[in-house]
Amino acid sequence: MKVMIKKAAAEDAKTAAGLAIQMWESNTLEGLTEEFYDSLNEESCVVFLALLNDLAIGFAQCGLRHDYVEGTDSSPVGYLEGIFVAEEYRNRGVAKDMLEACQKWAKEQGCTEFASDCELVNDGSLNFHLKMGFEEANRIICFTKKL
Repeated sequence: MKVMIKKAAAEDAKTAAGLAIQMWESNTLEGLTEEFYDSLNEESCVVFLALLNDLAIGFAQCGLRHDYVEGTDSSPVGYLEGIFVAEEYRNRGVAKDMLEACQKWAKEQGCTEFASDCELVNDGSLNFHLKMGFEEANRIICFTKKL
């Protein structure tokens, strides 16, 4: 299986959104397409697509964060906003290759640190991050209330 990792362009927004909706199910395809289109037109964001024979099987989105990022000492910090591989193509190194592309891009932007996050209950994501060399910086529970 030869997978190609490609830097997405604005015209790839719908393709990335079609993958992302499988992970971020509370969104709409239209909303995600618009978000990806906007992100792909910003210099501080990049999306990579994993392609197998021209079929998009995964995406990774990362950006630059200039605000404080938990556990880091520098700015900007490269930040993995989302990563997804279609279930039938998992455990073949595709996510690792996309993460490496994100980290390389962040280094090219002058970053010396790279970060990410996941929900407390997302054991799959936690295990992926730890396997990829991330170290847990903190655990938090966020609160809201209506005023």
